[in-house]
Amino acid sequence: LWQFFLQNYQHILALIFAVKEINENSHILPNVTLGMHLSNSYFMARWTYLASMELLSTRSRFIPNYKCDSKDWIVSVIMGPTSHICPFIANILNVYKLPQDVFPSLIRTAFLHRFFPNGDQQIMGILQLLLYLRWTWVGLIVQRNENGDQFMQNAVTLFSQKGICFDFMEQMAKETFSNDIAAAFKDFTNMYIIIMNSTANVIILYCENQVTVIFRMLPYFPAFEEMPIKRKDKIWIMPGQMEFTSLPFQRVCGIDFFHGVISFAISSKEISGFNTFLQKRNPTSEVEDHLMKVFWEKVFECSFPKDKLDEDTGMLCTGEEKLKNLPKSVFDTTMTGQSYSIYNAVYAVAHALQAMLSPKSKYRTRVEKIFFNENGDLETEFDIINWVTFPNETFIKVKVGKIHPRASPDKLITLSVPPLSICNINCHSGSRKMKIEGKPFCCYDCFRCAKGKISNQMVDCFQCSEDQYPNKAQNLCILKRATFLSYNEPLGITLATISLLFSFITALVLGIFIKQRDTPIVKANNQNLTYILLIVLLFSFLCSLLFIGQPDQVKCLMRQTAFGIIFSIALSCILGKTIIVVLAFMATKPGSKMRKWVGKRLANTIVLSCSLAQFIICVIWLASSPPFPDSDMHSMVEEIVLKCNEGSTTMFYIVISFLGFLTSVSFTVAFLARKLPDSFNEAKFITFSMLVFCSVWISFVPTYLSTKGKYMVAVEIFSILASAAGLLGCIFSPKCYIIVLRPDLNTKRQLWGGGEGKEK
Repeated sequence: LWQFFLQNYQHILALIFAVKEINENSHILPNVTLGMHLSNSYFMARWTYLASMELLSTRSRFIPNYKCDSKDWIVSVIMGPTSHICPFIANILNVYKLPQDVFPSLIRTAFLHRFFPNGDQQIMGILQLLLYLRWTWVGLIVQRNENGDQFMQNAVTLFSQKGICFDFMEQMAKETFSNDIAAAFKDFTNMYIIIMNSTANVIILYCENQVTVIFRMLPYFPAFEEMPIKRKDKIWIMPGQMEFTSLPFQRVCGIDFFHGVISFAISSKEISGFNTFLQKRNPTSEVEDHLMKVFWEKVFECSFPKDKLDEDTGMLCTGEEKLKNLPKSVFDTTMTGQSYSIYNAVYAVAHALQAMLSPKSKYRTRVEKIFFNENGDLETEFDIINWVTFPNETFIKVKVGKIHPRASPDKLITLSVPPLSICNINCHSGSRKMKIEGKPFCCYDCFRCAKGKISNQMVDCFQCSEDQYPNKAQNLCILKRATFLSYNEPLGITLATISLLFSFITALVLGIFIKQRDTPIVKANNQNLTYILLIVLLFSFLCSLLFIGQPDQVKCLMRQTAFGIIFSIALSCILGKTIIVVLAFMATKPGSKMRKWVGKRLANTIVLSCSLAQFIICVIWLASSPPFPDSDMHSMVEEIVLKCNEGSTTMFYIVISFLGFLTSVSFTVAFLARKLPDSFNEAKFITFSMLVFCSVWISFVPTYLSTKGKYMVAVEIFSILASAAGLLGCIFSPKCYIIVLRPDLNTKRQLWGGGEGKEK
């Protein structure tokens, strides 16, 4: 059966090489020649017992305890690599107190030394690997024998203590080659279904060598049953005794099913001269090695002339083929961990004989020191091997890490990071865990934290403090930045420039009217109200500057009160001018009693009363609940908005309502007076100005409510500037046009008579 696993032939060659080195070394066992006897290790107990008894019997005759015809002295037996047959051999050899060197066994006897780490050490190695990679959701498949039962019992206990859960645990038949084929076929098909339906990405496969042959065929089982099962790639973790190089099956069944296998191997070092020893061996030079020809024909797919031509290839073996030209998936010339264990076992036996035969000899070879604990278990490092498969049915073994059993806890394992295997993916930052009912503790759902909350431990979400906000990943709180409409930003500079520009234009218009105060157009409609209106409009443009810059106590007290009082005076002036126009028209009628109302007294009364009412409201506001500097933590996610708190919202709305009342009255009166004769046509301009004024502030309300932060202040500034500019432009631009560009129209005859024809 070794032909199924050609890599095992390297174990034989390692044994031969070690014996050859010792026999050629004059410093160790002088005058003693070591020999070897190779016996087949079978899969079945009865054949194993027979092979053990043959070691104790005479040649060609099965007579226990009778070996008089042979002078060979058996000093030690090296058993392996199949661990479950080693106890059968040990049961026989212990009776004769024969020393045994075992390299994959779990058994414990007084005459046994293990040159391969036992199952408990491999369990700890697998556990350390899973913990290092945070693979907490795995499947387990073991062989139904003593070793498998012990592994399952120990693994479940240890793994659960460390927080590792098993999605499934399955056992394979004890002796698959002797079981009923139909029953075994059904068992393997069911096992394949369990593996493919499992949510675990990592499967621990703790079995013997022959199981790899079965697992090579496992993906093909459902096809015979016509079961449409979608294949999923898994990561396999296997113990060191399992071997993939099974050439007869490898050429028939692909190995890509095992892509991503991670296996353990006893840490090995390259033995000087071993590779040269392998390369020199060939069937023509090693005639006594009867296995060499069989091996040669298998790996090179040829036949020697004495044999029948290979039916598949028809190629003849020359014996000159080179092992170094073989793919590593066929035969790896690098010494494996198992071969290294055999090599050390031979030297251990040789040193023991040297110590027994020559007690005073202190010679030691260059072989690496090996350590056994009090139980006789080998303490050594594990190499972590990654098997990488290719579509052409080949593979390579890549050493990706190492486990150091005697190292400190933080240096137990060194490994590059492969894929994860957990019940479900780890919750991302900004998410929280929620246990799934009916599932092990390793399984949970991930829910995104609510807006404004973070999670950096992925356990629960919590709110950032008021002066902080979560980042995009919702795993960190960031300090909010204070913001306000300042003179250092383009928006603030633009609004301030517009405010100063209109202030200059208003001052210029005021200057023109003062200079032209004796002209008819300036005198036509209450000269004093005109001056007051221009001065108020000048202040309205300047008051917008109170809204720019960091809010402080003075600015907060003056902002809304100045805005309310200034615009109340402006609107009352417009209302007074409009009423004067209407009364002046009515006074022209014969016998009208309205003449006594036309004059400065009525206009002054309207302006003073309306302005005083607004002033009183503002005083009450400032006395009861004045505005104050405040910070808005909630309107903007990433900003703290520095603003003025209005103090009393009720008083603020009373101020605004009074302005709305003045606006509506002024607009109504101006609208009714729009059709007066041309001599009194200022009412038309007032109507247009009030229309602009109303349009600005009506559109202000929804815009203001839909904006946040400093842009709310910008909207209010824009509304102040736009409404004041509307009043300035609609009322005074026609008059400025006449005064500056058409002075010929600035006469009493043109103003009151409408032209020469009318005067006549």
